[in-house]
Amino acid sequence: MKKSIAVMGLGKYGKSLVEKLYRMGADVMAVDADEEAVREIAGKCTSGICANLENEREVSALGLKHMDIVVSAIGNNLAASITVVSVAKEQGVPLVIAKSSSEHMSSVLMKVGADRIIDPEGEGGMRLARILISSSFKDFYEIDENMYVIETQAKKEWVGKNLVELELRKSMNVNVIAVKEPDHHWHFVNPKAPLTADSVLLIAVERKDMDKWK
Repeated sequence: MKKSIAVMGLGKYGKSLVEKLYRMGADVMAVDADEEAVREIAGKCTSGICANLENEREVSALGLKHMDIVVSAIGNNLAASITVVSVAKEQGVPLVIAKSSSEHMSSVLMKVGADRIIDPEGEGGMRLARILISSSFKDFYEIDENMYVIETQAKKEWVGKNLVELELRKSMNVNVIAVKEPDHHWHFVNPKAPLTADSVLLIAVERKDMDKWK
C-alpha cells in the first residue's frame, strides 16, 4: 500500500525529497507559499499546493489528517515550522518530521510535537526518502552508488527461524552483517539462532535489490 507523505516547504532539500519519494512510488503532496516553486515541482509529485505555511487556517485546510507522514522542510522559518508541526499533530498524523537549522529550533519543534528532527547536513534526501518509504527501515546508509547497508526490524515471517532456514542470500541477494536484541550490543549472527520479533538486523544490499524493501 502506498504511503501518503506531505512535504511542506520546497527549498532545495524539500524538492529533492519530493522527487525521490515520488520516484519510489509514494503518494506525495508538495506544499509551498511560492507559486513558482509549486509549478516547478508539478509532474514530480502527486499534487502541488500553494499555501502560506505560517497561516494556521491555510495549513489546517490542507487535510493533513489523511497523511501517513508529514515532513516540515522549512529549516529557515521557525514560525512556519511550528504551525506545520502543531497542526499535523493536532490532526493525528502518525509521524511528523521537521527540518531544523539550530539546536534552539530543534528544541522548540520537539516541544510542539515533532517526532523526529532532520539534520540537513548529515542526512541526505535519498537517505531520508528510503527510510520513509519503507515500512521496516530503522536506518539507511549509502556505501557508494551500488551498495547500501540497512538497519531493519526482522520481518514477521522471519520470526522463529534462523538464517540457515531463511537462506536470505539466495532468496533476496543480501548479506546479514550483524544483529542486535533489546538492551544488547550489535554482534555477529549465529546462523542457527532463531530470530525474535525484537531482532534488529544490519543488512548489506545492492541497489538493484532495494525495491524488495518497500
